[in-house]
Amino acid sequence: MTIAETEAQPQSTPPAWRLLLGYVRPHRWALFAGGLLGLVTGATGLLLPLVARALIDDLGHDRPITWALLGMSALVVANAAVGALGSYVLRRTAESVVLGARRALSSYLLRLRISAADRTEPGDLMARITSDTTLLREVTTDSLVGLATGGLTLVATVVMMGLVDVVLLGVTLAVILVAGTVLGVIVPRINRASRQAQDAVGAMGASLERVLGALRTVKASGAEHREEERVHAAAEESWRQSVRAAKWSAAAGNTAGLAMQLAFITVLAVGGARVATGAIDVGTLVAFLLYVFYLMSPIQQVVGALTQYQTGAAALARIQEAMRLPAEPAALPAPLPSPGARPAALAFENVRFRYADDLPYVHHGVTFAVPAQGMTAFVGPSGAGKTTVFSLIERFYEPESGTITLDGRDVAGWELSRLRSSIGYVEQDAPVLSGSLRDNLLLGDPEADDAAVLDVIKTTRLDGLVERLPQGLDTLVGHRGTKLSGGERQRVAIARALLRRPRLLLLDEATSQLDAVNEAALRDTVADVARSTTVLVVAHRLSTVTMADRIVVMDAGRVRAVGTHRELVAADPLYAELAATQFLAASG
Repeated sequence: MTIAETEAQPQSTPPAWRLLLGYVRPHRWALFAGGLLGLVTGATGLLLPLVARALIDDLGHDRPITWALLGMSALVVANAAVGALGSYVLRRTAESVVLGARRALSSYLLRLRISAADRTEPGDLMARITSDTTLLREVTTDSLVGLATGGLTLVATVVMMGLVDVVLLGVTLAVILVAGTVLGVIVPRINRASRQAQDAVGAMGASLERVLGALRTVKASGAEHREEERVHAAAEESWRQSVRAAKWSAAAGNTAGLAMQLAFITVLAVGGARVATGAIDVGTLVAFLLYVFYLMSPIQQVVGALTQYQTGAAALARIQEAMRLPAEPAALPAPLPSPGARPAALAFENVRFRYADDLPYVHHGVTFAVPAQGMTAFVGPSGAGKTTVFSLIERFYEPESGTITLDGRDVAGWELSRLRSSIGYVEQDAPVLSGSLRDNLLLGDPEADDAAVLDVIKTTRLDGLVERLPQGLDTLVGHRGTKLSGGERQRVAIARALLRRPRLLLLDEATSQLDAVNEAALRDTVADVARSTTVLVVAHRLSTVTMADRIVVMDAGRVRAVGTHRELVAADPLYAELAATQFLAASG
């Protein structure tokens, strides 16, 4: 699904020039300096034809040309030096604009609501941070500055041409006007083609991320060839749209070049006739022809600016689409609970929820209460809504109706960072990030000291793993923790959550991949934690459920029973059936 389809409500996109100015504004003085240097470069170039005319006049009248040659040499050297400095300033500023855009966009994407992240392709989002922001480099220098400096240089050149000969200027402008009409037809097509090309790049990134994210499954399914064709098709579409954009850009550039060649030929013919009639001298014609040559640069700069602007406008629109996705408010991390902080009490009251308007409800009025301290287990058939309970507590999603309270206060009224700082959460698949084992443990509490880290390592039985690893805690665990087993990843995730000293600990099938010995050890750990923390567990093992202080039985998005294991076996047929089959089978 595309980003545009994830937006809750359509929003109008500001003009591309306004978006561009927003990124450029922090660097406006550096950009101004670069543009000024570009104008100085153009000014030194404009003086060259006048010096050339004077040199020709001196030759015609047998006057010394030493000073004219020295003047031309000085202008050429100054032109090159100032031009190089201006180019460096502009390129540096453009890179700063790209850096600012990447910082802003990456920060925003990290705050995306889970509902928005779930409906977008990660590969497409990455393309917006990489390739789309890269285009801002060219649009800053070539489009914004190029249009300003090229436009001013063009006007100045035309003025100088008018001072040399008005008739020849009229001939030149007539040819340029015809070319401008043709460009007016071409430029909008560049915008459409560039946008489609950038969309295709995003689709290709999404397709590649899809394969690399599940490469083992693809290989095990023998699907390499089919997925290869899918990626190739996306790459070919990107190529096709990029070639289309290049075709129109080339047409625009060549139209400008052809116009200048025709202008030169026309000026040469008309000017030659005027020289023959004595209306102008040879020096004037040479000076005007030099201006025609010089006119090529600002015209191509302006045409290039307009062309690049169309490409940049498409990239800016895609960046803006990503910046309109629903996101959580920016906030600094809240302090973690202090050691010995009181456990949290939780309650759901008639909560209704569905993941999207076009999907069925997952919760149909869920109600239960969990007192502070102790362990509560959630059981029920697959799809009953157990994991969704945890997502709503963390406010990854918001309920459609009903209330969720923590310590008697609606979680909607909590500052997100403060709410989540009180919670430790171990997801069902226990994700591990690329980096070292230490990095993963400190993800939840980067200020934790070595003693605290060693304590949770021992508690979660990771000490044996650390001893076996070649660099201990500093060993890299690979992309998504591929160098660790499933059980080791689960223990890392639990250790990471415990390191936060949570007042509320959420464990979503956190021991499903552990062997019997480690599962029993961690079960005892969880029981110890539950003496000072509120622990909620989604569990499928009878051994985990029976040790809970209370059990919440869910079915089809509703709570059908709450009680202890002994009470529910006697009072609830569904729980009795689960206890006799699924749990026993899982634990055996």
